[in-house]
Amino acid sequence: MLLVQHFNKKITKTKTQTPDKMNPLLNKKAIAIGVVSVLALIFFSIVNPFSWNDAGNRTVVERTTGEQIVQFAPGIFYAGFFAKEKEWPNQISVTYQEVTAQLELEDNGIEVGQIMIRFSDATTADVRGITQFILPSDEKEMILIHNTHRTPQSLVVKRLAPYTKECLQSSAQLMSSEKHYGGGRAQMAQDFLDQLKEGVYLLKTEENLVFDSMEMEKKRVYQTEVQFDKKTMLPKRKLSSIKEYGITVADAAITDVDYENKVDEKLVKIIDAVTKSSISKQELMTAQQQTLTAKAKGEQALVEIEYQQKQDQTKQVVEAQTKVKVAEQDKLQQKIAYEGAILEAKKIKELADANAYARQRIMQADGALEMKLNAQVEVQKVWADAFSKYTGAVVPQIQTGGGTTGNGALNFMDIMTAKTAKDFALDMKVKN
Repeated sequence: MLLVQHFNKKITKTKTQTPDKMNPLLNKKAIAIGVVSVLALIFFSIVNPFSWNDAGNRTVVERTTGEQIVQFAPGIFYAGFFAKEKEWPNQISVTYQEVTAQLELEDNGIEVGQIMIRFSDATTADVRGITQFILPSDEKEMILIHNTHRTPQSLVVKRLAPYTKECLQSSAQLMSSEKHYGGGRAQMAQDFLDQLKEGVYLLKTEENLVFDSMEMEKKRVYQTEVQFDKKTMLPKRKLSSIKEYGITVADAAITDVDYENKVDEKLVKIIDAVTKSSISKQELMTAQQQTLTAKAKGEQALVEIEYQQKQDQTKQVVEAQTKVKVAEQDKLQQKIAYEGAILEAKKIKELADANAYARQRIMQADGALEMKLNAQVEVQKVWADAFSKYTGAVVPQIQTGGGTTGNGALNFMDIMTAKTAKDFALDMKVKN
């Protein structure tokens, strides 16, 4: 092919350089040479034993002898005369993004259309995604694929796409649409990739009764589970339809799951219920928090009241104890004062008794001379004072007879002195 293109370019260049007016003989000769060259190139291209393998592809060659080979390395290689060639991509992507299939190989990928799956609760959904398969690097396995399917489109339509759909549907059967929406997307993607690589699970179905929170009633549901080998405890699997050809899985991604309308309506109800439940829980938590706060404040107030009461009680106790101690001190002081008064009274009585005894002894000794003298002094003071205030005539103005002469005042004084002496039985005479 490269040689044909080279000669075609050379002929075109020759034609562009040929003048309009040439010698007729030369013109015919050039035409004959050109025709022969073209025929030679056509013949050479038909019987050309060399071929070219693009990077990212492998070429399956069928020779005239019936031998089949696979060229994996990129570049020019010897294919043989009259050999048939078929290019295959090293990786084939099965995409399921569009609504309808487009079974043309484009950028090593083929669009097979969205895949419908059915969850364990019998609801359906359309899945979008991409799965990348790696063709085998073993020549025998590649020749087997080529002989079985002949084209990449046939391989995808008859083997890779059905296998992808089977793995997807098996993964969907392991959960309900509600579980998938509620956080099972990653689990479904993991189950899908695991089955693509190792083989489809063998499943079993069990019947259970569950409570439907939306319709508030019990419902009979069928739960699908993976069967496990009792000895190895590994999942039981269906024989992989791609492993026998040496095809491996590079990667798989579920980009979107579009639920049917019934699921969307149910999810709206669930979201509303969850929202209401969350609001109710939040209100309950707020009420509980307020209750706890009120309780804490009440307990704090009680503690404060109790503390205040204890303070008051302590204060009263201290005051009472203080009063008791003060009373005891007063009592003690009164007792001391009383005892002191008693002692003072005894002292006074004893002093009085002593004084009385002393006076009695003195009076007995001198006949109460001091008292009598004091009394005499007082008496003399009284009549002397009264006599001093007398304004009448002390001496008579007229005297008759011829008696002895004398002073009336002196006579009065003598009389009063004699009387006093008589009253006290005082002997006024000086005893020798």
